[in-house]
Amino acid sequence: MMNESPELKKEILREIVTQKMPFGKYKGTLLADLPISYLEWFLRKGGFPPGKLGERLATVYEIKNNGLQEILFNLKRIYLK
Repeated sequence: MMNESPELKKEILREIVTQKMPFGKYKGTLLADLPISYLEWFLRKGGFPPGKLGERLATVYEIKNNGLQEILFNLKRIYLK
């Protein structure tokens, strides 16, 4: 997310609180609501899926791994009115 435009960064943050996991154990769960243990499982199994979904999951992981869940809470208040 470092070299991306501010508009793209905003879009990524919006997507992680509005998009749902498309497959697996947590299918239908908002990306922002996935437990960190599930995100860590991806890392143990070789990494996040390729493409946009993997980037979104990595973003959620970084936010949660750094104790910044309040960001997700505030984003959900903005985008899930």
